[in-house]
Amino acid sequence: MSSWPILSLVTFLPLVGAFFCLIVSGPKEAVDRNCRSAALITSLATFLLSLVLWAQFDPAKAGFQFEEKLAWVPALNIGYHMGIDGISLFFVLLSTLLTPICVLASWESIQNRVKEYMIAFLVLETFMVG
Repeated sequence: MSSWPILSLVTFLPLVGAFFCLIVSGPKEAVDRNCRSAALITSLATFLLSLVLWAQFDPAKAGFQFEEKLAWVPALNIGYHMGIDGISLFFVLLSTLLTPICVLASWESIQNRVKEYMIAFLVLETFMVG
């Protein structure tokens, strides 16, 4: 298995793209083009990372895989714990596959508030995966 936090990357990478869209400024046409491109690139990168998850997943193992545990506030016993099992893996793959398809489908149909739409879509992907 991998030692780097691939599950956290798959979960939170769309937020990086959303943050990029949030801070981009300039003429409306340039902002729309950059946000569309950022949303597509981010969602494709997330899909590729989920394919890495699938390739490294061992279906013979029971329980969670790719587990990540971090103590945030040990005094209050608050921590961060993520893992994925077999059925969750397929839902993650489905969500990360459909997101770039939806971004491409909305490429020309969304003409107003493109920046806000792409931010909302990337945040939605984070919520679907997480």
